Amino acid sequence: MAYIPRLKQEYNNRVINALKDEFGYKNVMQVPKLKSIVVSRGVGAAVADKKLIDYAVEELTKITGQRAVPTVSKKDVANFKLRKGMPIGVKVTLRGERMYEFLDRLITSALPRVRDFNGIKATGFDGRGNYSLGITEQIIFPEIDIDKIKKIEGLNITFVTSAETDKEAKSLLQELGLPFKKN
Repeated sequence: MAYIPRLKQEYNNRVINALKDEFGYKNVMQVPKLKSIVVSRGVGAAVADKKLIDYAVEELTKITGQRAVPTVSKKDVANFKLRKGMPIGVKVTLRGERMYEFLDRLITSALPRVRDFNGIKATGFDGRGNYSLGITEQIIFPEIDIDKIKKIEGLNITFVTSAETDKEAKSLLQELGLPFKKN
């Protein structure tokens, strides 16, 4: 028997039924699901020092368990001494088993390590059912050794769902265990 992540089992067993009851879906295929999680970091200082991109790739690879790829600039910006094609960030797109594993680690071990944590803001929805979350310190992830990091930096996490509205997406993410702030 193949391994199935805990959150994927929970989605199949509990979340689908809960969302069907809440929104009155007639078909299981109408129920929104998590398509992918994109973890990214901008490295603006990489214009001066190319090694910073390598450090960022290494850190994101440790955090997500999947190889990170550098992102490059699309156009020249003279004010920032930026040329087209220069690496200025790093990103990872997680799908399937790795996506559920990362989400589980984020909810159970990383977010509780944030100082003065009261929940995540519910204002990060984009109107199309996707949610973005900013994390200020990468050291909340247990995979990062605090003694070996060069500089404390943040990262962005975007949850891409198949939901039509923000309300459906919020319900989906809440059922999966993301701790939203109470208003």
